[in-house]
Amino acid sequence: MKSVLADTTPLENPDYRRLWTAGIVTVIGAQLSVVAVPQQVYVITGSSGYVGLTGIFGLVPLIIFGLWGGALADVMDRRRLLMISSIGLGVTSVLFWIQAALNVNNVWLVLTLFAVQQAFFAVNQPTRAAIIPRLIPGAQLPAANSLNMTVVQFGAIAGPLLAGVLIPTAGLALLYLLDSIFLLATLWAVWKLPSIPPTGTSKRAGFREVLSGFSYLATQKVLLASFVVDIIAMVFGMSRALFPEIAEETFGGPPEGGFALGLLFAAMSAGAVLGGVFSGWLPRVQYQGKAILVCIVLWGLSMIGFGVAVYFASPSSSAIYLWAAVAFLAFGGAVDMVSAAFRSTMLQQVATDDMRGRLQGVFIVVVAGGPRIGDVLHGGAAFLFGTGVAAAGGGVLVVVGVVVAAIAFPTFVRYKVGRAA
Repeated sequence: MKSVLADTTPLENPDYRRLWTAGIVTVIGAQLSVVAVPQQVYVITGSSGYVGLTGIFGLVPLIIFGLWGGALADVMDRRRLLMISSIGLGVTSVLFWIQAALNVNNVWLVLTLFAVQQAFFAVNQPTRAAIIPRLIPGAQLPAANSLNMTVVQFGAIAGPLLAGVLIPTAGLALLYLLDSIFLLATLWAVWKLPSIPPTGTSKRAGFREVLSGFSYLATQKVLLASFVVDIIAMVFGMSRALFPEIAEETFGGPPEGGFALGLLFAAMSAGAVLGGVFSGWLPRVQYQGKAILVCIVLWGLSMIGFGVAVYFASPSSSAIYLWAAVAFLAFGGAVDMVSAAFRSTMLQQVATDDMRGRLQGVFIVVVAGGPRIGDVLHGGAAFLFGTGVAAAGGGVLVVVGVVVAAIAFPTFVRYKVGRAA
């Protein structure tokens, strides 16, 4: 069982352990807001098209501040930068709480606050990821990434399910308030970190430094291919913008949210947690490129199954199809967790430390920006063709796109690492 269950060796490092433990609470709070923002937009407007706009309002700051934040992480003390961005996230959550508590009901205010929140998130995440290789040995990175993603996905289960209970009984304002309170745990963990100064010679984080990160990436074909296949998976396969409409129109949930909405948002994360719990085999995989491609194909197939379940659901059998849809989403979450763990490990091992922040900035733009584009595309496709067709069609495009990428990047297919001891 030890060879199958998750490797917890990285938790022996006290700094990593504090960050990881604080993340259990903080991620739950963050996921409350992940549900609250699209749900509030849908309640105000009644339109999945407007929910899809969250993709645009989230994508622009993710791109700008993700790239700039990655450059900052290469020239600033990473502990200090992580503290600043974490405080910014907390303040934004408080502002979300205030507008919801006052019943402002202005969709543009919600979207603007969301854009500000995503700017701080875009600085926070590449900095946090660039810190990990400075805390633990390289051989422990696959295990550490699996542990991180398991916590993130656990929060993505607990958060939506808790949101599904709290929204009808306590309202959206409480979700935002809890998010701001839970962030205090991460602030404590970051405060306890040692100073993590830059190791490179660059002293500024300007446009030239951002471009140098792209120039470096262009020479690393394996990393470039990992970004391309993730964009394909998230842009075409992530149909979360459709969840509020599917929960209400297809599975009969209340307009303000409820059990079906919580299940849909939690399903992929439930699968990812199971994948993380049984991730002990990941460090022994040598052909990580092939493993990623297989996982993304399976992700696309799971999204096809999800779309088919939604398309054929009817009022008399909605419960059966709801659980079928949840099962497909859960399977997709499991294979996506494996793919993400390998992609993170590739980046942390291949990139040099003086470039790690900038490449982590590109990584967060891809990982978080891809789904934002997917929100826009799925919202528009659902308006034109319906939610089931939009979800299933996106899965088909994922499978086709990954096959094309495998042909275009043979180096990625052949990528091999030494077997871990």
